[in-house]
Amino acid sequence: MKKVTLLGSTGSIGKQTLEVIERFPEELSVFALSAHSNIELLSEQVARFKPKLAVLTDQKSYEALKGKVSQATQLLFGADGLKQVVSAPEVNLVVDALVGAAGLSPCLQAIQAGKDIALANKEVLVMAGQLVTQKVKEKNVRLIPIDSEHSGMLQCLSAGKLSEVARLIITASGGPFLNTPLEGLQKVTVQQALNHPTWRMGKKITIDSATLMNKALEIIEAHWLFGIEPEKIKVLIHPQSIIHSLVEFIDGSIVAQLAPPDMRLPIEYALFYPKRMPKVINNFALSSVDKLIFREPDLAKFKAITFAYQVLKRGGTAPAVLNAANEVAVNLFLQEKLSFIRITEVIEEVLSRQGVEPNPNLDDILEKDSWAREKTLEIAGVKI
Repeated sequence: MKKVTLLGSTGSIGKQTLEVIERFPEELSVFALSAHSNIELLSEQVARFKPKLAVLTDQKSYEALKGKVSQATQLLFGADGLKQVVSAPEVNLVVDALVGAAGLSPCLQAIQAGKDIALANKEVLVMAGQLVTQKVKEKNVRLIPIDSEHSGMLQCLSAGKLSEVARLIITASGGPFLNTPLEGLQKVTVQQALNHPTWRMGKKITIDSATLMNKALEIIEAHWLFGIEPEKIKVLIHPQSIIHSLVEFIDGSIVAQLAPPDMRLPIEYALFYPKRMPKVINNFALSSVDKLIFREPDLAKFKAITFAYQVLKRGGTAPAVLNAANEVAVNLFLQEKLSFIRITEVIEEVLSRQGVEPNPNLDDILEKDSWAREKTLEIAGVKI
């Protein structure tokens, strides 16, 4: 029986992870759950899965729920609570489904405690890829991606050696504005940007998918996960979201991973890796696909993709600055305090003003993260 700590259980990935866990009661059990402030859903999850521990990171929510959960579940608070649930001796696997920078410290603590990680939080590797991968090697733990693209790459890479890889190809649906001209992005509404054509996801990643910033973050994530040079990683538009990634080898052959756009499949693969489990999703009828469409991304419209190569070239804390600026800019857009087209413009301005710490430790990364958040608000013209 594999005991799982699930961070971010009330989010989109968290909820789907619990769906998968529930299908395999003889293989998996929930040891701990965490949420920020959604006490209604967390209460339901605690009642249903009966974890030993649960964590809330919002003070008011913690106070509101304290004393109201079953005595079988101990309710913890904040960063100390997260550290406890990822480090507990009983835990075999930590699923990091927290959104953004919040997932970094718990991930590092879990690695330090010798836990395998199923990583749905791409920002962890964007912010601190070098630091995280070093710790993974030191502690001899597994870091298994939940992102559909990186899950696909992991599967495709088994067809050859890393030294035989010519290119990693990350596919992108193109989001809701794939066929919208650049000038048409001036008046995009929040609701339009949240209307993703193929995936059901949380708000932040859905906006990232609309700007294609998610592909920039995925390029950085792939670089650190697989040790592939940035210039060998490219993005290809594939509106159907059937092929999630491809690996081209030096002999010219290309291996692709195909599946319906359903996050439960990469979640299952990460939970059971390297084993596969039956009937996680319905069988995929290839006969229903008339053709597979690919095209190059329009980098004038989706400039965010280019930011990945810029920050990887600069190294150090540059990717952390990109991540922080994007988190703040997206949040401002969701609050209707920043226009859609200004998201990438503001981020680009923040990147141009940064100073880079070349060999950062965790404190350096968090310091640059704070700087970038403040600078993004300043450039966006929003007072704290």
